[in-house]
Amino acid sequence: MRYPNDTEPVITLTSGPVNAYADVLRGLSRTVLYDYDPAFQLFYEKTVEKCQAAMRLSTKPVILQGEPVLGLEAAAASLIAPGDTVLNLASGVYGKGFGYWAKRYSPNLLEIETAYNEAIDPQAVADMLKAHPEISVVAVCHHDTPSGTINPINEIGALVAAHGAYLIVDAVSSFGGMNTHPEDCQADIYVTGPNKCLGAPPGLTMLGVSPRAWEKMKANNAAPRASMLSILDWENAWSKEEPFPFTPSVAEMNGLDVALDLYLNEGPENVWERHALTAKATRVGAVAMGLSLWAASESIASPTTTAVRTPQGIDENSLRQTARGHYGVVFSSGRGETMGKLTRIGHMGPTAQPIYSIAALTAYGGALNALGHRVDIGKGIDAAMAVIDAAA
Repeated sequence: MRYPNDTEPVITLTSGPVNAYADVLRGLSRTVLYDYDPAFQLFYEKTVEKCQAAMRLSTKPVILQGEPVLGLEAAAASLIAPGDTVLNLASGVYGKGFGYWAKRYSPNLLEIETAYNEAIDPQAVADMLKAHPEISVVAVCHHDTPSGTINPINEIGALVAAHGAYLIVDAVSSFGGMNTHPEDCQADIYVTGPNKCLGAPPGLTMLGVSPRAWEKMKANNAAPRASMLSILDWENAWSKEEPFPFTPSVAEMNGLDVALDLYLNEGPENVWERHALTAKATRVGAVAMGLSLWAASESIASPTTTAVRTPQGIDENSLRQTARGHYGVVFSSGRGETMGKLTRIGHMGPTAQPIYSIAALTAYGGALNALGHRVDIGKGIDAAMAVIDAAA
């Protein structure tokens, strides 16, 4: 084994955390200021304003001091009141998982669940909303990484808004890697973070919160206050004139500031384009090698994660271990119901560069060959290069 498990890999091509941009890592090494120092309070406000610009919000976003699972649970705890009827849309492991949080805060849970290689059909949502006018909150995962599939959140959001319900969107692994923003999909709480497509370490949550969501949370006596799960406590923390509920993660804020600069300076459209190109080259190359994609159709395949179906007779864990041990390349496994059935190849932040599709296909194909499932890596590379060159 050239790269044993006690050494660092050469390339991390996972669905997150990603290997952060070098500039972000340098940003993390900035001076850790006292959180009540005027310089830090001004810096925090300016970073929130950059986040607002990146998320294309007309209101100030909230930055919670914990990785996005904190934001997802906080959204459930804060927006869902005991009397609400919640419709959870489950097209994958993470979408399904939000339903468990929802039921913790209201017993009235309805669900639309589809096969985990499919996307939610907006017509099914429309039908459910018509059949159950009592639905007051809808939750959807935009990109369910254990499946590598994308849900049509703009169409779903329009239906939810017309119904008068509130929409919670999990955009943790999609924002920054494709054209998605809170107000585009009419989300009331839009949860994302810097540790995926923005190429920063895990440790913070970025929330877009609509004015009506603030009103609902304030009217919800069960919404957390004086708690790590509280969104309400952070409503005005963006302002240099207001105190923080507790000490923010100063180093993580330093890193986020740099990540936002990189994103805005490169130009969001350019960032999305390289994510999409890297994913397309990977998908085309995998198919050329005789492999099958997990997503039922190209139209719902994610530009930030490619899920490749595990060939029959291959142990998926052994496949990933071989790719790491032989070539120093790390991929992600499935999760829950997709565990062992697919391998996830991430295209996020620094690794959303087309050349990484070549590394991914080479390591994945080489691991399969080593395990006795023969594929033609050359065909895969040629097909991927054709995609890359056509876009040059």
